[in-house]
Order: sequence, then C-alpha cells, then structure tokens
Amino acid sequence: MGRNEISKHDWMLFQEKLPDWQEHHIEHLNQEYIALLQSSGNASDHFWELEKRIKNDKKSPGVLIQLRKSNAYWDIASLISRKIISWDALKDFGDDTKEAVRLILGR
Repeated sequence: MGRNEISKHDWMLFQEKLPDWQEHHIEHLNQEYIALLQSSGNASDHFWELEKRIKNDKKSPGVLIQLRKSNAYWDIASLISRKIISWDALKDFGDDTKEAVRLILGR
C-alpha cells in the first residue's frame, strides 16, 4: 500500500457508488423482512424479531455510513467483509485502493 489515504479519483468514485450499493443492500434486507413477516408463526414474534433485525441492520455500513475520506479503505473493507459488495465492485478503483483493502481484510 503506497498511500495512507484514498486517492482523489477513488474517493470520488466511492462517493458515487456508495448510494447504489446501499440501495441494493436495503432492497435485499427488505426482501428478508418480507419473508420473515410472511412466515408461519406468531405475528407478535415476527414483529419483535423484525424490530431487533432493523435495530441491528441500521448500524451496517450497507445502510448508514459516516463518509470520511480517512476511513474509506476501512469502509470498503467492511462492505466486502459483510458481503454487501464483492471484489468485482472495485474493478474501477485504483490498485492502491485494492491493495489497502486487501491488507485490511488480511488482518
């Protein structure tokens, strides 16, 4: 990793792509919530399970993230480790960014 901070190009790219990544992730979560609510069993159990899931899921970087350039590598690594995005999502990013994320994930 040649840099401690993401390049200007990759930072702009990250800011551009993140909303789509988050929207896709939230769509996936919504489908899981629908399946939970439609499953057999007690309606109140489903309600409380859904409340617990939403409380936990809204802390995910796939839902809410505080954008800071200094945290970009860590945020990208978190998105990959939580399977919110795949390595393929980084195809347009520079080698420094990919290497930094690889190093973080290798820890």
